[in-house]
Order: sequence, then C-alpha cells, then structure tokens
Amino acid sequence: MPRREKNQREEKEFEQQIVDLARVTRVTSGGKRMRFRATLAIGDKKGRIGMGVAKGADVTIAVNKAYNQAKKKLIRVPIINETIPHQVLIKYKAAKILLKPAPKGTGIKVGGAVRIICELAGLANIRGKILGSNNKINNLRAALIAMQSFKKSAKSEKETANKEEKPIAEVKIPEDKNVNIEDKKSFKDKIKSFIKKGDK
Repeated sequence: MPRREKNQREEKEFEQQIVDLARVTRVTSGGKRMRFRATLAIGDKKGRIGMGVAKGADVTIAVNKAYNQAKKKLIRVPIINETIPHQVLIKYKAAKILLKPAPKGTGIKVGGAVRIICELAGLANIRGKILGSNNKINNLRAALIAMQSFKKSAKSEKETANKEEKPIAEVKIPEDKNVNIEDKKSFKDKIKSFIKKGDK
C-alpha cells in the first residue's frame, strides 16, 4: 500500500499532455517494424516544465518512456506577475518562436505546442507567434530553449543589481591621526575667506 501511494503522489506532482502521437515504421531484413512515437510535455504549473520523446511497441509504453525522460530534463521558468520577464526570439533548426510578456487579463495568446508548454508552466498571460516550421517537436524544443534563456537573463539581472546596490560610501578612507584640529580649523577659515572675496 505505501508504495502505491508514493507512485500516485509522483504522478499528481506533474500534469502531462500528449503533444504528438505518431505511428512510425522501420524497414528491417524481416520486413517492416511498426512502433509508436509519443511526444509528451509535463509541468507542475509552478514554473517547472519538461518534454520527452520516446518510442514503444504500444502507446502506453511510449507515453511512460516519454514521461520518465521528461522528468529527468526539467527546467525552471522565472514567472513575474503571471508572465515572462521579457521578450525573446528563438530559432531552433527550422522552428522560430517569438514570445512577449502581457498584462493581466490577456490570457495565453499562443498556438500549437507552445500554448501547451505555457499552460503547464503556469503562465497566465503571454503573447507569442510561431514564425517558422509547424513541426510540433521542433516548436516544443524551441519553446523550452526560450524558457531557459529567461533563467540566464534573470541571473545576470540579479548580479548587476547586487553590484549596483553596493554604495561607494562603504569604502572608508583612514584618517591621518597626525593632523591637528587647529590646522583643520585654519583650512576652513581660508575657504570661507575665498568665498567672501568671490562674492564681492
């Protein structure tokens, strides 16, 4: 019983959606060998997504293989105000994808395989366009590359922010203990006299 409960929890952790299911054949010396190829996308709707492509003699075998493959290659998407951090244009082979951030209430305005990956990632508002090929596998991989590019940009932004936050005032110049207080006063008096002369 405890093993079954663990398996059920693992399955509920990620939602899965079949992007493409194709029947493929391979010509061998004994004849044609027929198999099924499943393209699967998974996500927890909290920023974690993955994809898997696997073949099997049966549809269920192919889907299970693809699910296990997708779990091994998960990526995290930075979600800011229910959308992506910035605009991105990605080209992968013949696939070309444009993604843009959108304000609240816009919804997911992307088609095809990219829409599926956006829904599974938990993005509520996003605009996009598939500019290249209509190949579902390539478009899905291009979308994942786009999501990974946000991760890098978010890191670089944090690093630059941390660098900018460091004020120059933190650097303390050691004071010369040998300088007398009277010398300091006389120097201030000289500056005041120069200012008065300038005003005249």
